[in-house]
This record gives sequence, C-alpha cells and structure tokens, in this order.
Amino acid sequence: MTPHITLVGAGPGDPDLITRKGLKALQSADVVLYDALSSDELLDETPAHCQRIFVGKRAGCHYKKQEEINALLVASAYEYGHAVRLKGGDPFVFGRGQEEIAYAREQGVPTTVVPGISSCISLPELQGVAPTSRGYADSFWVLTAHTRSGGLSKDLLLAPRTDATVIILMGLGRLDQICALWDAEGKGDLPAMVIQNGSRPDERCWLGTVNDIAGRVAAERDKGPGIIVLGKTVSQHPNFRNGALEAVTNELSISVR
Repeated sequence: MTPHITLVGAGPGDPDLITRKGLKALQSADVVLYDALSSDELLDETPAHCQRIFVGKRAGCHYKKQEEINALLVASAYEYGHAVRLKGGDPFVFGRGQEEIAYAREQGVPTTVVPGISSCISLPELQGVAPTSRGYADSFWVLTAHTRSGGLSKDLLLAPRTDATVIILMGLGRLDQICALWDAEGKGDLPAMVIQNGSRPDERCWLGTVNDIAGRVAAERDKGPGIIVLGKTVSQHPNFRNGALEAVTNELSISVR
C-alpha cells in the first residue's frame, strides 16, 4: 500500500455543501475517519471496500483523544492506502486539522488538504445575515469560547469593544457569560442570533438582543452544535426587521440556498 492522507472539510452540515474536490477524495478513499459533525450521507459516497472509522468529538464528549486520532490516522494510511480524514466545517478553523497534518508529515506520510465551507460564515449567510455589510460592520471576528485550559478566551474580553460582527463557535453552553460581557460594555440592546444544527433539516435559529437571547436559547436548545452571532448585521435578518424575535425554522435557509 502507498499511504496518503487527505484532510477534507465536510462543510457546515448539509452534505451538498462539501466541495467537489472533497467529494472526489471520498470517492477514492480506502479508509475514512469521520467526526460527529460531518453528515452521515457523505459516507455513502465512499467505495464499497472503504473502511469507516468513527472518531467523533463534540463539546463534553470526546470519543477519542486528539493524540489517538493522530496516530490512528497515520496507522490507517499505512494499512489501507488512501486515508481520508473527514471533519465538519473547515478543518483549520478550530478543528485542529493543522495538528493532524503536521503529525502525518512527521511520520513521512504524504498529505493533501481540501478546505471546507466554515460554519462561521455560511450559517449566518443561509439566514440572510452578512458577516460584513456596508453601514453595519467593516469586519468580523471569529472566536472560540473555549481555551485549552477550559476557561473563556481572552479575546472575548476584547471583542465587546469593537463594532465588528463577532461570531463565536462552541459557545452555547456559556451564552449567558458571553452576553454578560457585551452588556457590561453597554451593548445590551445589540442584535444577537444563535443558530443550532445549521444547514441541517433540524436547524433552529433564535433572534433577539444581548439582553434577552440567552434565557430563551438555554430553555429550548438541544445538544446539537451551534454558533453565536453578535452585531448590527443581525438586524438585517427578515424576521428581526419584522419584529418577530421568536425562534424561527430553517425555511429561510432553504429559500436562500
């Protein structure tokens, strides 16, 4: 066997949002290591002989440690040949894809990277909200709510001071803490949006302000992945402009796509 590893970004959830190059990689895979955020439908694109290995990681539930995934990926490439590492979103946006590729290269395995559509920009767009928009925001920040030590990112202390759109990944469990940071800067009335299970059939979206969104999301959300969007651009959402701040379905996402 000639080992080779292809790191593929699966996109935000909808299997149709994978890139053409990523799909080709799956169709030529001898083994695929996939996580909990990639769509199961994508596994149907792999050849009949392809081995499928689940190495899923979600907040509060890690099936395997990162070091184990690194080693298993390399071992699978040597055993089977073309190993595809399928990761949700884009593997280099808080996905630790760089660590996996670096380890593979240290072990002498040739690698290829196929970028994916990140949830940080695609999910707001599918709701009709632009991360940047003239007159609303000149830039956007993408942050994670969690650090390696388990605390809040220090960048979250700086973000409320900017007029940029702030998009936070892996932060639903700390939404109340995050909103409190913005409220402390006098931005309690800033438009806010939370998207859970984005681009999937069970997608949910909440609209509101920094002051009122955390309680409603905490009472209604499930354990699926989600993102937080804070900024003036959220007010461009059709339901926000109409004053309907209750949870909305994925109907808008389907129409935008």
